[in-house]
Amino acid sequence: MLEAVNLEKLSITDKFLMMEEIWKDLSKCSAANGFSPQWHYDVLEKREKKIADGEMKFSPLSEAKERLRNLTYEN
Repeated sequence: MLEAVNLEKLSITDKFLMMEEIWKDLSKCSAANGFSPQWHYDVLEKREKKIADGEMKFSPLSEAKERLRNLTYEN
């Protein structure tokens, strides 16, 4: 039986750790229980293939943030 947790008494760190554990557990059986639709797996498979084939470009997070800022301010 699940015991109720008083979330207000948990630190932010403990809350994030708890969420991470819940997501890890859910992801173990996500395909089997229909948690994620098939097209999610298809997209991930295509991306993994592009990475393996050297077709995918990566940038440092700082550059990606800058590109997003520019997109936001241009519109």
